Amino acid sequence: MTSPSVSFRISRNTEELAETIHALSRRLVAMEQRLVAMEHQVAQAEEAAVEEIDPQESASLANVERLLLDCRQLLAVEASVFASSSSTFSAGLAGAEPDDEELNEEEEPRASGFRHAA
Repeated sequence: MTSPSVSFRISRNTEELAETIHALSRRLVAMEQRLVAMEHQVAQAEEAAVEEIDPQESASLANVERLLLDCRQLLAVEASVFASSSSTFSAGLAGAEPDDEELNEEEEPRASGFRHAA
């Protein structure tokens, strides 16, 4: 059998744990209530912001959005064209490797074209 002092300590620890859990539960409920209140405030602020948008500004933003979409589509088309043309070009060059003289000729104009500002 367990001694009375061990039983008392177990009971005391259990009671302390119950009090801690209760305090944490109260804090959790309070934090949840604050979160709901903050979400409500954010929702109201978003609604107010939507109502404040000028119709002319809204039309202007829609136009900008259309322009961005058009630019993205053009870039996608150009990227696909570039990819297909570069793969064709690289396939034609795959068999031909330049020798050392051709490499040196290509490097010289780049080196001489660079000048330091005085």
